[in-house]
Amino acid sequence: MSAQTRSRTFSIKEAAALTGLPASTLRYYESIGVVAPVSRSASSGHRVYTEDDLDLLTWVACLSATGMAVSDMRQYVANAAAGATAAEQQIGLLTAQRERLAREADLLAVRRRYVELKIDVWQAVADGDDARASEQSERARALADELKRTK
Repeated sequence: MSAQTRSRTFSIKEAAALTGLPASTLRYYESIGVVAPVSRSASSGHRVYTEDDLDLLTWVACLSATGMAVSDMRQYVANAAAGATAAEQQIGLLTAQRERLAREADLLAVRRRYVELKIDVWQAVADGDDARASEQSERARALADELKRTK
């Protein structure tokens, strides 16, 4: 990017629109140290975001979208500033998040299967097929027990 493009600044409203994060979240992330304090306008005192700020906030928004904990996002941003010396820590944070997402995906798959079974039960009821309704109901009951254990 040219120096002229890099010098463009954005209001909090523009930064929110460009990053997909609400203005309240931008202020919150700044207040708890996920991102460093943003520059302020000398005349108004309002936050002024640079292209670099937006780049950082965009990948913080992506981490947030994965469900990453705020404390882990804070650590990730701090590690990123350290560069290659923090690569192992970054890998660890991201690996842990990948494992959390895999567990969530597994649980979601079980929930979906339960709903599918219940649809089958009610379809069998609608069709007047009591045997199939009973069979699917038993499967749903077994899956319900699995759901209880995974919570």
